[in-house]
Amino acid sequence: MVFHVLEEMRIRALGVIDDAVVELSPGFTAVTGETGAGKTMVVTSLGLLLGGRADAALVRIGAKAAVVEGRLTVDARSAAAVRAEEAGAELEDGVLLISRTLSAEGRSRAHVGGRSVPVGLLGELADDLVAVHGQTDQQGLLRPARQRQALDRYAGAAVAGPLEKYAGAYRRLRAVSAELEELTTRARERAQEADLLRFGLEEVAAAEPRPGEDEELAAEAERLGHAEALASAAAVAHTALAGNPEDPEGVDAATLVAGAHRAVEAVRSHDPALAGLADRIGEVGILLSDVAGDLAGYADNLDADPIRLAAVEERRAALTQLTRKYGETIADVLVWAEQGAARLAELDGDDDRIGELTAECDALRTELGELAQALTDARTEAAGRFAEAVTAELASLAMPHARVTFAIRQTETEEDGIEVGGRPVVFGPHGADEVELLLAPHPGAPPRPIAKGASGGELSRVMLAVEVVFAGSDPVPTYLFDEVDAGVGGKAAVEVGRRLARLARSAQVVVVTHLPQVAAFADRHLVVEKTNDGSVTRSGVKAMEGEDRVRELSRMLAGQEDSELARAHAEELLEAARAGR
Repeated sequence: MVFHVLEEMRIRALGVIDDAVVELSPGFTAVTGETGAGKTMVVTSLGLLLGGRADAALVRIGAKAAVVEGRLTVDARSAAAVRAEEAGAELEDGVLLISRTLSAEGRSRAHVGGRSVPVGLLGELADDLVAVHGQTDQQGLLRPARQRQALDRYAGAAVAGPLEKYAGAYRRLRAVSAELEELTTRARERAQEADLLRFGLEEVAAAEPRPGEDEELAAEAERLGHAEALASAAAVAHTALAGNPEDPEGVDAATLVAGAHRAVEAVRSHDPALAGLADRIGEVGILLSDVAGDLAGYADNLDADPIRLAAVEERRAALTQLTRKYGETIADVLVWAEQGAARLAELDGDDDRIGELTAECDALRTELGELAQALTDARTEAAGRFAEAVTAELASLAMPHARVTFAIRQTETEEDGIEVGGRPVVFGPHGADEVELLLAPHPGAPPRPIAKGASGGELSRVMLAVEVVFAGSDPVPTYLFDEVDAGVGGKAAVEVGRRLARLARSAQVVVVTHLPQVAAFADRHLVVEKTNDGSVTRSGVKAMEGEDRVRELSRMLAGQEDSELARAHAEELLEAARAGR
């Protein structure tokens, strides 16, 4: 059974759509309609679910917000399921619900598995779930850069391995070259920086500051500057506590406390409570005696030395010179000195560093040249297989004589290149190769870039062939083709439908088309219908089955649902599609 992802989409108030349910088949679903606007809304809805750009103009006039919801079947072991669960989403029986809400003011919100998530997560999930191929994408494939990306993905591990190594070496070369350029172009500035650092380090070394020295000196200066006041205060406090021997009549705290202790001590045996108070008074007396002794010692040791004060102030001035230039405190100055010494050693080693970097640049360029050659070889081999596969597809799309080839070349340069194949060439983050897809539409025609060598119809078929071949190397299980059959008709259109039906055997395919020959091959046919009441235009999506499908194909063929000739042709198309799958 074909594994499919997108089961249905629910669309509300988006563009001209009021409320529509788009149910998709596991195989091939065709979406048609009388005009392109409604079909575009289906594609736009899927784009919003895949994290595409939101535009407030998409909200239906008069509505507050547009909502697109999708129901997806995913393998619980797939990268998309794992990423969704990491974001807090819940899967129910392998089903993942995603939604996007766009307000009329332009705000956008996304939900995955019942959890609000950044809109960017939808884009991450889309990389593993759905590949979109449309008119815009077709124009993108005309660019050589996109063609190189397609070829690299088709080549698989043969290119991915050396490309990963090349990318790592390329990033390293960019970093080394930037450092080397800075060293060589800023030599004067770096020399000036080194001189300033050297002067500052010498100034700090001459002062020989100690950690915390500034705080110690500040405290000492404060004490020396107020020595007389400190000594007087200590003497007064000592006299108040211990008394003055020269004044026997004076009252002091120690004498008073001793008297109180003697009074209660005499009667303490009569009451335990008073005994406790007596003990506490005794402790107070001891504490007073200790404090009085410390005050006497403090006063005796206090030195009001003006010479020492002058020395302290001179040292503080020297340290202030350092803190004014190199840090708030001496600790900050010492940190600056440590960092400055390391930086000076780095600057003094510039010449040696320049030599090392130059040698590393040369080695990296040699390595890049070897890896670029490996990339060229791998791409050349894959290009042959890719071109053969696309050419075979074109034969099935009514272009039996067309041939597709790849041009893989390099541009020589006089300077700043790497050596590939014995010559210096321009290189970039993806190697040195310029990759371009060429088409020779018929024998004798020279291969030309596909944008110049194909008509509109041929270009659409070439792009479809490229996309079908590329899809074989793309792991996503669902593909959306938005009118890639534009400019194709007749037998070629039948072949387009047949190729899409074959692709649907191994993947889910959704095709927005205007060709009945393509729609006839679909497993499920959806029609976007418009109604107009004279003031408001509305659209809805309807599944076509049986007689309804014949009528829709008749309309697409002749513009008339009831034309007998068109009906006969439509039935013939359906029968041929069933037989030609």
